[in-house]
Amino acid sequence: MKVMLIMRATDEAVQAYKELPFEEVIEKMGRFNEEMMKAGVLLAGDGLADDPANSFVVDFSGDEPLVTDGPYGETKELFNGFWILQVADREEAVQWAKRVPLGPGSKIEVRRVTDESDFPADNEWIEKEAGWREEQAAR
Repeated sequence: MKVMLIMRATDEAVQAYKELPFEEVIEKMGRFNEEMMKAGVLLAGDGLADDPANSFVVDFSGDEPLVTDGPYGETKELFNGFWILQVADREEAVQWAKRVPLGPGSKIEVRRVTDESDFPADNEWIEKEAGWREEQAAR
């Protein structure tokens, strides 16, 4: 089962993070990433820049997509980064999520990543996507 661990943090958590020694943060995250790599579960992962002023949102609720620069008014939670893991089951995903080295005000949302079994196998676009994935893997 493939899952995405999504880091979310409140403004307070982001501020607390900025007050920690950078080397300490890097070491804790590095150790966690290394554990996942050694366990063979880590497929991908990245952090995101935490300044919403450098971000934008594309809103599709109108006739034309509307682009709005950040920040987007009141920020309750920021999506800070993610990992994609290949795990045996929900319980293994829970165990990895509980080990993420984050502090108060932070959350990990865990979502299952869809796979081929979620879609009709005889759909033209699903078949094309399977080919595209093979091409990407070969690169």
